[in-house]
Order: sequence, then structure tokens, then C-alpha cells
Amino acid sequence: MVPALPYWFVVVAGLVGALDATSPAKTRTRESVRNVAIIGAGAAGASAAYHLGQYARDEHLPINITIFEKTPRVGGRTLTVHPYNDSTSGALPVELGASIFVTANRIMHDAALLFNLTLVDPVPERRGDRTIIWDGESIVFETTNDGSSWWWEAVRMWWRYGMSPYRAVSLVKTVVNTFLKLYDPPFFPFRSLTQRAYELGLERVTGVTGAQFLADNKINDDFCRHILQPATRVNYASNLAHIHGLETMVSFATDGAVAVRGGNWQIFDKMLAASGATFYRNTTVEAINFKPEGPNSVARALKKYAISVAGGSQTVRTAFDDIIIATPWQYSNISAGRGIITHKIDEIPYKELYVSLFTSPYRLRTDMFGLPRGDTPPSNVYTTLKAGAVADPDNVIGDVGFFSLSTLRTVVNPATRQTEYLYKLFAPEEVAPALLDSFLDSDCKDKHDDEERVEQGAGDGGAEPNKVTWYYQQMFHPYPVEHPRVTFQDPVVGNGVYYTSGIESFISTMETSALMGKNVARLLADDVAGNTGSGGAYVSPYHRGPTPVDQRQRQRQDFFQSMEDDLDDLMMMDEL
Repeated sequence: MVPALPYWFVVVAGLVGALDATSPAKTRTRESVRNVAIIGAGAAGASAAYHLGQYARDEHLPINITIFEKTPRVGGRTLTVHPYNDSTSGALPVELGASIFVTANRIMHDAALLFNLTLVDPVPERRGDRTIIWDGESIVFETTNDGSSWWWEAVRMWWRYGMSPYRAVSLVKTVVNTFLKLYDPPFFPFRSLTQRAYELGLERVTGVTGAQFLADNKINDDFCRHILQPATRVNYASNLAHIHGLETMVSFATDGAVAVRGGNWQIFDKMLAASGATFYRNTTVEAINFKPEGPNSVARALKKYAISVAGGSQTVRTAFDDIIIATPWQYSNISAGRGIITHKIDEIPYKELYVSLFTSPYRLRTDMFGLPRGDTPPSNVYTTLKAGAVADPDNVIGDVGFFSLSTLRTVVNPATRQTEYLYKLFAPEEVAPALLDSFLDSDCKDKHDDEERVEQGAGDGGAEPNKVTWYYQQMFHPYPVEHPRVTFQDPVVGNGVYYTSGIESFISTMETSALMGKNVARLLADDVAGNTGSGGAYVSPYHRGPTPVDQRQRQRQDFFQSMEDDLDDLMMMDEL
């Protein structure tokens, strides 16, 4: 699961119906229709359904799509929560994770525009915001959005780190531009991710740690520890010594970060609706087996796969020709009959991450981070390891206790009608509200907290509120442990069985999951059409024009302005 290092980073760069479901509005015989089951309605599953539906309509393919989702919602890890658990206040919900994507993410960005979703700056900067990088003992880097010239900030960065900022930004651009070739022929679609990685030379990036890749490219240790490692920690809960080079580059590639107003899950919800698929929520797939005709039937018209769902071990009567498994296999608890999975699906370790949202009328403590009492409190705290510390894979967090602590925005407490701060904390372990109290300074409360107090229902007669007034915590397995590797799970794992989560050990983002969903949709459509070639990429009918976010950005001609473009929104990191 990528949250933003602000201005200084700017510078650096129901299921009964399914029991007899048939394709609606088809004049073909039942036997001629290709029934496809998609398990999971996250980014990959929704994208697979959407693109397969597009291919079927555009190329007149007889495909019927059914999606099974074990939860009541669409979007997988793109989950939003209403502050104070109050959906009636009119306040926008807040993303728990997967908070941002970038305009270079062609699938998500184009879909958002096509579906007329409103794109916004994920966390608009506020004048006076102070961001610090803390190693548990001292502040190793800080910046304040005080309106000073970015040229001055650039000079300060260059004076401290030399050419490393330039090299880092150039390296990110080169690697990301290479990866983007996967979107178009001849590299798209692909039956082997490993083959494509070698063809593009990306195995040289995934096969080493981020620390080694950066050292090989002459980026100095201080810049890595102060600037780049906070990005990998907040985006992938990993230090540079234990994450591969490609994911390191992705952590730093946040140029043009945007979000959908109201939640990024809406992209996938719209995709699913546009796919024409039959969708079953709250439906857990428990088993995949062969139909009685068996796997040896040579007649393609005979349906091959039977799906059983929870609830009395009920077997869906529709037989499926193809299955797209769009969820991490190891967490699905699905049993597969012998011979269904012919290419073993690797079980890879996933990170465990706790995301805590909480509100308070108080600002963050200064003395906790080595700042004098009464000094300007930090708005955002990102963390790294101490100088000389050896990264421990069993203690990723080090001495600091958390990965990041961010001030998202102000909200109005519906009980007290008082303006409060909304915070987000990333940590590797569960965090108790009492610990959150320790981050807050009861002596530090901005004047506007009292001035903006709403007259109606002014609250509790002046009694001092608790430090933490509302708290919500969610545990995720948001992304794999991104160990260096040069081979990757291929998307075809059986005869007509496809798997999307293999791409997560290559790059784990919403966009790459959507890309793999589109990829398996193209492979499947080619199979239905009898195409033996590589197939072509579907071209969105939407021709991108300027967006409100684009319009606010000047054309950059020089290097330092280019760095501003590249890293403008890295303080929102937690995209993933």
C-alpha cells in the first residue's frame, strides 16, 4: 500500500440469480457464449472486467462476465472512512490507504476523466506547514512552506547533497519511462512478466536492493537516508536495504499526484458498472473444481469450471470457461481441484501495516521531536534510521515507533462543533489511543480553534476535551515484502485460469494492479478470438486535455523546476 513530502521535495525533483445466469441480450446459443468468472473486485478485478467488456463489445466477442466479491464494496484496499464515523455531516471521507495516483498512471487517470470524476490535490499545502524527517534522536531534514523562493531551496539542497538530487530525479525518470513501455505493443500484452522484465532491462533494477541501486548510481548516503528512505518507509514500510530498486524508484515517482474527490474507489466502481458484468457482493468463493465433463473434454463449448461459494457449500450452476483470480491467492482461502492450477502460485510474504486516523483540537508536540517548547509544531513527521544503524528486516521501524504521522486537514467535530485536526499514522503494530495522546501538545492549540468554533451546539460548557476525540484503526496486508528478485509470477496459471497479483512483487500500486487486470483481459480476449499474436492495446476514446491540476502548473524549462514537477506531492505518499 504510495503519502506527500511537501515543498522541499518539490525542489528535489442474491446469488440465486447466478445459479442460472446466462449472458443477457445474446442471440447466440448458450454453448457459444464464453463465461468468465472474476474473483475479486479490487483494482485488478474491476480493471479486468472493464477492459474485457470493452474488448467484447468492440470486437463482437461472445463473453459473459460474472464477478464475485467477498466484501460489500468495490475497490479492495482503496478504502475511505468518514471522520467521527459520521456520514451525514457533509465532510469528505478520508482515504485509509491508496490515497494518491499520478497523472502518468494512464489507466486510472484516463478512467477518472472518462467517468467525469473530480480530481483534486490530495493534501493541499498550507502556508506555514512544517515537515520534518526524524530518526528517533534528531531531525535530519526539515522544511517550512513559508513562500520562499524554490530557487533558494534548490541552492540549499544542492549545497548539502551535491549532485545527488539531480541524479536521483534523472534515475527515477529513466526507470519509470522504461516501465511505461509495458502499456503498449510490442510489450503489451504479456504472458510472461519475467520475460518482459528482461526485455526491458528492468531485472537489473529489481535484482538489487534500493540501497545498492542508488549507490551504483552515485547517490550519496546522506541523501538516501534523509530523503529517499523516508519515501520507501511510508510507501512500502521498508528500508532501502530490504526493498528492490524498482520499487524504490516508484516510491519517489509522485509527479502530478492527484486523488478522486470522495475516494479513489469510485474509479473501480465506475469500471465495474461500465463492464456490463453480473456482480455479486458479500459472496465468498471457497472452491474451484472441474465440472463433471472433466478437464479432458476437447469441446470448447463444454463449460469447464465449477465455483462453490460460502453458504451451505453452494455450487454456482453456471459453468465457467475461464477464471480470473484477482486477489492474493494466499489470503483467498480458495481450494482448487487437482490440475486446475498448473503453474504453482508463489506464496510471498506481505507486510502488515496499521493505519490510524484520529482527531484532536491540539497540534503535535515539539519537544517529542527535539524542537523547543513553543516552537512551530510540525505538520508532518516522516522517519528514517539513525546514522550508522544497520537495517534489520525484523525491526523495520527502528527506534522511532512509526513510519509517518501526517496532518491531513481540519474538520468540525459534530459533537462539540469545534474545529479539530485530522491526523493519519502509519505503524507496523497496533497503536493504542493512549499512545496517540503522547504525540499531542495540550498547550499548543491554534487561535482559530476557538475563533472558528461554531455557535450552534457550542459543546460542553468550556470543559477541556480529551486529546484524542475520535479514533479509527485498520490493519492491512497492503503490499508484499519487496525483496530483490529477477523472476515473477506469470499471469497464466492454468488452462483458462489467470492470476493478477503476481505483479505486486514487481511493482505494487493501484495502477499496476489495474494494468495486470487489463493485461489478462487482453490475453483472454485474444484467446476467445483465436488470435495467436501478442494482441494490441485498447486505446481509450478519451483524448486527454488540460485538467484543473495541469492548468495550475507552469511549463518548466530548467532542471530545478523539473524537480519541482517530479516531487511536488511526495508528502502525500501512501499511494499504495
